Amino acid sequence: MKSNLLMNFTVDKENSTVNVKREFNAPLSSVWSAWTEAEILDKWWAPAPWKSKTKSMDFKVGGRRLYAMIGPQGEEHWAIADFTSISPKTNFKYLDAFSDSEGNLNKDFPRSDWNVTFSEQGNTTFVDIVIKHEKLSDLEMIIEMGFKEGFTIAMEGLDKVFEEK
Repeated sequence: MKSNLLMNFTVDKENSTVNVKREFNAPLSSVWSAWTEAEILDKWWAPAPWKSKTKSMDFKVGGRRLYAMIGPQGEEHWAIADFTSISPKTNFKYLDAFSDSEGNLNKDFPRSDWNVTFSEQGNTTFVDIVIKHEKLSDLEMIIEMGFKEGFTIAMEGLDKVFEEK
């Protein structure tokens, strides 16, 4: 079933930025929780058939989420999100990176700077995501790794979370 909810995915090569604007059929408070609470994040953050597993999460400025994407064969890809700014129910920002299971940075992969903004319109909520990379080659690496496809599937997973409520 194809969703008729808005999903815009644009790449701005000049600024090494990805912009994703996505609409959800849920109130702002539910969408905010889904992006900021580990137990809900783990239901959708990884693109199916992958699963997300949060080892620790401290959602505050200076806090961190340490989590793994777990594949169908049990393979684990660890990552961290270091929260740099939080305006409740409106916006949060974080630095994203691949890491090991202890949260040590994997320097083979680029970090990206996420800026996630929430706004309610009628019965739906829009999430506007700006992902900035240091340089174009970093952005291109993430795109080649299938970020657009994976993130699109993850967004559909979040739709399912809201449908089940």
